[in-house]
Amino acid sequence: MTDITQTDKRLLAVLKQDARASITTLAAHLGVSRSTAQTRLERLRATGVIQRFTIDVDASAESDVIRAVMMIELEGSLTNSVVASLTRIPAITSLHSTNGNWDLVAQIETFSLPEFDLVLRDVREIKGVLNSETSLLLNTAQVRR
Repeated sequence: MTDITQTDKRLLAVLKQDARASITTLAAHLGVSRSTAQTRLERLRATGVIQRFTIDVDASAESDVIRAVMMIELEGSLTNSVVASLTRIPAITSLHSTNGNWDLVAQIETFSLPEFDLVLRDVREIKGVLNSETSLLLNTAQVRR
């Protein structure tokens, strides 16, 4: 695992706000030279700390997307195979282990209710999934940072 310095953490924070920031902008935010910013960025990408660059789209531009979170209870001995199966479902956009009554939380995105229903059925049919509870995400509040 790569040692992440405080400067690396600040670089990641800037990129989370603007993944398209130029090297010059990153260097200015960090108070380092362009070459230092470039080197750090390349190292974080090469070591897998930065896995991809992405965008956030305004919810109104994707008003036809059905979003939900699914809490999943697992049979402990099958955790690895269940996680592997879940990560192969394209509609599952993120998967997190958690504590409490549920073992995993999956975020789901589909473009129709029949497609959504199929995803729910597919998840529930995976060997090792004992129980699940799904909540549709109805509206997104703007969080000011």
